[in-house]
Amino acid sequence: MDAPSRTTAPSRTTAPSPTAPGRATVPSPTALPRSEESSARPEEHDVVIVGAGQAGLALSHELGAAGVEHVVLERGRVGQSWRRRWDSFCLVIPNWTMRLPGSPYAGDDPDGFLPRDAIVRSLADYAADFRSPVREGVEVTRADGGPSTGGGFRLATSAGPLRARQLVLASGGYQRPYRPPSWTTLPASAHVIDAEEYVRPDRLPPGGVLVVGSGQSGCQIAEELAEAGRRVHLACGRAPWVPRRVEERDIVAWLVETPFFAARLSDLPDRSMRLLANPQCSGRDGGHDLNYRTLQALGVTLAGHFLGARDGVAYFADDLPASVAFADARWSDIRTVITNCLTGAGRRVPRLPEPAPFRADPVTELDLAGVGTVLFTSGYRPDFASWTGFPGAFDGVGFPLQRDGSSTVVPGLHFMGVPWQRTRKSATFLGVAEDAAVVTERIVAASRRPRPAG
Repeated sequence: MDAPSRTTAPSRTTAPSPTAPGRATVPSPTALPRSEESSARPEEHDVVIVGAGQAGLALSHELGAAGVEHVVLERGRVGQSWRRRWDSFCLVIPNWTMRLPGSPYAGDDPDGFLPRDAIVRSLADYAADFRSPVREGVEVTRADGGPSTGGGFRLATSAGPLRARQLVLASGGYQRPYRPPSWTTLPASAHVIDAEEYVRPDRLPPGGVLVVGSGQSGCQIAEELAEAGRRVHLACGRAPWVPRRVEERDIVAWLVETPFFAARLSDLPDRSMRLLANPQCSGRDGGHDLNYRTLQALGVTLAGHFLGARDGVAYFADDLPASVAFADARWSDIRTVITNCLTGAGRRVPRLPEPAPFRADPVTELDLAGVGTVLFTSGYRPDFASWTGFPGAFDGVGFPLQRDGSSTVVPGLHFMGVPWQRTRKSATFLGVAEDAAVVTERIVAASRRPRPAG
């Protein structure tokens, strides 16, 4: 239920820059710096993990326990993607869900929600505790090769070339901020940023703020801006919502007792639902409800999805009621899951709240003269293909073609932290331990095979 990492903002005249978590724009494989084209003998490892967030560290822990030699490469610092969230960011799932291998949450506030800096500290401490072989400040600019080349995987990095018998991309699945094509119709003078560039209200230019995208990040930022006295307009799309608590118990605690988090990609009616926004909810200030209704009550102006701009005026679709109905329907689906599961187990079903009445009074036009910032929180897309050379290894959206974390196209290529890698919880603290154990088993099994010549 938490969002991905910062990347370079797209320019107005070009497509969004291909970037990965904490990764600068990637040069083409034919334009690598000369230092990376060195003929020096590459450093060799059994396994190279790219990314030192919770997914990469979880796998490092399990590989170390299994006696597998490996190195973890991180362009920035451990937990880099978390370091770049906005100042007031907090987890949206409770602290007790931080179930890293060998290190379950042991703090004094299991039902609280760690703020950004505490998340970073916990990951840095975790890496230090088991002496993960992390190399900070090493950027991977290109990865290709594999068993079919006869020499394993090749990596070009800012610290020189590496070779690996097996390669794990643990940089997550949401690497590039997405903006709808209509964003290019905004005036050239408009101050346009993505969610990962937002820091806090007083760092924005004066004036109102148009937030485009109503998922978790969009709603949280819109709420903070409104509370700071900004005039906020929210262009809404399709996003679910959940109450923070049901009968004084966190909604996540109810959901872990159902098949909700164990759902697999094959359980979805449409694979495109991988891109559905995370549920509207907040962990800030101890956790509270956050949805279209709470934002409307706070004074946020709600609109339909952003259509584009012309002559200094932004236009919105007349689909706000449909977006609210979609969100309510998803909560109804979750209510059904909880009810059926508890009933089947012979347990009492809690009082699951009905959506409160909603009066849609959407705007369809907005004069941008009073808007100081247009802030896009319209989601992310995976971007593996822009910095790797594995033809056919990714689908049309950019997600890896994999089964339980291992590529079905390139032997020896693995993934960690990809949304829906194995289950709904794969990209969360709640699921990385299970996925790390599975991927470790596959790596260990593959390591018993003969090494490629080279």
